[in-house]
Amino acid sequence: MCNLESLKIDLKELDEGLTTLKFNLGDAYFESLDEDEIKRGSVSVSLNVRRTENYFELDFHTAGSVVIPCDLCLDDMDQDVESDDRLIVKFGEEYSEDDDLITVDEREGVLDVAWFIYEFIALNIPAKHVHTPGKCNAAMIKVLEEHSATRSSGENEEAAVDPRWNGLEKLKTIIKD
Repeated sequence: MCNLESLKIDLKELDEGLTTLKFNLGDAYFESLDEDEIKRGSVSVSLNVRRTENYFELDFHTAGSVVIPCDLCLDDMDQDVESDDRLIVKFGEEYSEDDDLITVDEREGVLDVAWFIYEFIALNIPAKHVHTPGKCNAAMIKVLEEHSATRSSGENEEAAVDPRWNGLEKLKTIIKD
């Protein structure tokens, strides 16, 4: 398992000005989060934290590749990801999240960025993800095509129709006459 402690930033310890942090996240990171969408990957994160008197600006640059299932054949596929994201953090009485403004409990002063990084990666994955043509699992594509052909050929179409529609079919023939 990945030690997610390294992704907890003690904001109180940071000096005013710019601090750069770098993280290389691999399979262990994704496994530690125990999420279904992304199980493996290799991603580099560069985090610039600019501390001012009143708040922190966190600029994330994430680049790498993750392994996700293909929507068509369900086999694993590599998906390149790259994103630039920003969070504004301030100290307050208790932890809260409001859009891109995070309030960290001033007594603790620690911000865990592990989940934010995962969200940035997940949001960067296209809604539809399929292998490049010819790379899908051939056996699965064949089964998919067989089932699609059966559905579109009209076989067993009469049996598939809800019997309640029969009354409407009668009305259609009356209207035509």
